[in-house]
Amino acid sequence: MSVAALRRAARETVSGLPREFWWLWTSTLVNRLGAFVATFMALYLTLDRGYSASYAGLVASLHGLGGVVSSLGAGVMADRLGRRPTLLIAQSSTALSVALLGFMRDPVAIAAVAFVVGMAANASRPAVQAMMADIVRPEDRLRAFSLNYWAINLGFAVSSMAAGFIAEFSYLAGFLIEAGMTMICAIVVFVKLPESRPAPVAEETGEDVRLGTVLRDGRFMSVVGLSFLVALVFQQGSVGLPVAMGRAGFTPADYGLAIAVNGVLIVALQIPVTRFIEHRDPRRLLVVSSLLAGYGFGLTAFAGSIGVFALTVCVWTLAEIVNAPTQTGLVVRLSPVRGRGRYQGMYTLSWSVASLIAPLMSGVVIDRFGAAWLWALCAVVGMVAAVGYGALMRRLPTEETTADRKTTGAEPETAGAEVGAA
Repeated sequence: MSVAALRRAARETVSGLPREFWWLWTSTLVNRLGAFVATFMALYLTLDRGYSASYAGLVASLHGLGGVVSSLGAGVMADRLGRRPTLLIAQSSTALSVALLGFMRDPVAIAAVAFVVGMAANASRPAVQAMMADIVRPEDRLRAFSLNYWAINLGFAVSSMAAGFIAEFSYLAGFLIEAGMTMICAIVVFVKLPESRPAPVAEETGEDVRLGTVLRDGRFMSVVGLSFLVALVFQQGSVGLPVAMGRAGFTPADYGLAIAVNGVLIVALQIPVTRFIEHRDPRRLLVVSSLLAGYGFGLTAFAGSIGVFALTVCVWTLAEIVNAPTQTGLVVRLSPVRGRGRYQGMYTLSWSVASLIAPLMSGVVIDRFGAAWLWALCAVVGMVAAVGYGALMRRLPTEETTADRKTTGAEPETAGAEVGAA
């Protein structure tokens, strides 16, 4: 591809998105660039503070439990208070609690503050996704979600490398730097982003969508369940894979080399792959990505070298690149305009719960049956998710599956995409 063609592709990728989106994107990137604590938390507790690996695992579980608790609450806040206040509260609370965590010494206090950090850090996700759906035109949402996912992974890749160097200098510095960068995100939201929650239209009764409404939405809850299955599979890249490689005699450095392929491919391929899938049938994309995820991890059972492990990572990373923006776009299409926060919160909950269950599942399966059974189970779960997506999307009405594309008539989803008054 020529330089001119590359420039044209890059321009088409970023063109047409509103200024508010780019400030939100910048906030996401800065937030992930400063995400040091999650990377070195286990090392900090075991090496610097001298606690056991079991205690470090408990703290990690409490951090994840905090995310589970805040998922639904943050979604309700985004709908009731607005996206902007929710982001300000979440990011400010994250900055303060992360800084406080760096000064905690008592084990009970560390565990309690880690739980608060998990709550605060996860609370911004439903608001970010809802705001993005508010401010971006329906036909541009897949591209916008993909760019945001790219920013998350780019920031995480950089912060993961920087975390090691910062930890060698001072763990406390890592806590304070993350707190400072998160507070910068809050400042960006306060100064640059107006409230985007759509104002009620004349035809609406004014009644808010409640959590009970979400739970009774069988079609959407089916999507949440399928998302949970896919998330269980993807989580094995960070919980099952390192354990299996260690049992097979590989070193932590070997695992680091294999898993690094995931971040490199996402940064390199997220944008061009999105251009390829942008106008394709989301039904096939979700089915294919679920199969690729399941079979990608399933192939790990046959891996005997770092090269083969890296090859399997390539397979399920491609699934991740396709699934993430497509799945988020599907959640937006199924969400009523005034309930986007709650719906996004429920979707976020599926991933938060998966992050709690996946370590337990992988540990039990590997200990009792062996790693090969875990990878076979991943393949089965991926196939079940693919069948589920195929059946669910086949039952969707036409207007539901095409609500994010331009139509000749005015649709409620399109009307809800307008940015509210600041």
